[in-house]
Amino acid sequence: MAARASEFRVLAPTAILGYGFPASSFLRGMRRRPHLIGVDAGSTDPGPYYLGAGTSFTNRAAVKRDLRFMLVHGVRSGIPVVIGSAGGAGARPHVRWCRGIIEEIAAEENLAFTLGVVYADMPRKVVAAAMRRGAVTPLPCVPPLTEAALDASARIVAQMGVEPLCAALEAGCQVILCGRCYDPAVFAAPAIRAGFDRGLALHMGKILECAAIAATPGSGADCVLGVLRRDSFVLESLNPRRRFTRASTAAHTLYEKSDPYHLPGPGGVLNLEDCAFRELSGGRVEVRGSRFEPAPDYRVKLEGARKIGYRTISIAGVRDPVMIGAIDEILDGVRAQVEAILGADKIAGRVTFHVYGRDGVMGAREPRRRRPAHELGIVIDAVAPTAADSEAICGVTRSTLLHYGYPGRIATAGNLAFPFSPSDAKMGAAYEFSVYHLMPVEDQRIFRREIRAIGGRRGGRP
Repeated sequence: MAARASEFRVLAPTAILGYGFPASSFLRGMRRRPHLIGVDAGSTDPGPYYLGAGTSFTNRAAVKRDLRFMLVHGVRSGIPVVIGSAGGAGARPHVRWCRGIIEEIAAEENLAFTLGVVYADMPRKVVAAAMRRGAVTPLPCVPPLTEAALDASARIVAQMGVEPLCAALEAGCQVILCGRCYDPAVFAAPAIRAGFDRGLALHMGKILECAAIAATPGSGADCVLGVLRRDSFVLESLNPRRRFTRASTAAHTLYEKSDPYHLPGPGGVLNLEDCAFRELSGGRVEVRGSRFEPAPDYRVKLEGARKIGYRTISIAGVRDPVMIGAIDEILDGVRAQVEAILGADKIAGRVTFHVYGRDGVMGAREPRRRRPAHELGIVIDAVAPTAADSEAICGVTRSTLLHYGYPGRIATAGNLAFPFSPSDAKMGAAYEFSVYHLMPVEDQRIFRREIRAIGGRRGGRP
């Protein structure tokens, strides 16, 4: 589009690829002739397992349904389609998984386009070299990176910014599939390339990456249109049941941020000190005053996950008020008894109790943990180096707690109510985040790019 166009329209179909959206909302957005169809496909919210295991946390059929809408309408209308953090965690296996779906759809719908694939995987030797010269720094509450943690990491990715996406657009890519990506970059990069303000583009992308979650009533499965102008941007729900308000828009600006005014990302900080929100007719909100401040050095966030063993869990309920009143002492006693049994049998591992209805969400930080509910849900979480040992630890802990005697107990029946049979669930391999650090990037070519032609008849119909 022309460098001095008055606005840049972005269609955000859903909060995460695979969450779905109403066809009517999407088609309403297409009638607005967007310049971009963009979607975020991933997050670290589901935890380290998906990065470590190389699997997606979204359903393949649901992802294919969403992508079919985006590709068919985008390619046939000549609108770029950009997908960030493919497959959830955005490592090479996730990108290849999503690329396979794209190629299936192209074959089924007789679509032809140039596909750009941008990988986010970071070679260990690159991270190790930066670490040895003291250039890798931990994020808050994270220990310094070590050689051991780096070597143990199954995969390491970096959140790319807008630059690799702009490069793919410059190369003529009509569909861009990215590995792990800074969420707003998917929506901001094409607009920045078209000459629009970086701060406004990134702020709009920050909200669009969750689509209608920022509207009211919020939903992660509905479409939003963002209209970027030279000195502001406007957000509009594409479902008449939803609307944007000043409160909903400002609240989502704070989403996942510890500082309400300064939002760090690749290469700099989004400064919102002078940001203003204004409600417009039709349930729209206009935002002004967002500005981007470049950092002295360009840094990206690294994410890595390492395998810590295998997990088995058991879920049970407790309703005896006497047991609930003494739950800490009972769980301490069960833990000591289990450790003695396992020690004698030389079984390694650990057991954790998650007590829902008391402090299952916030743990020791729960301010009301001395006032538990009339019933508790207890999750026994056993992790060990082998699957067999995790099963053994969970089984011994479950049976010990089931029949554990405590002062005031009269009945001889079990202490626990199990909602499922079998009571123990094998969760498979367990992972934890091993890399959650910042690293400087001097050359954006570290995000390796592939460009390939998909299909035979460019833009053709069946």
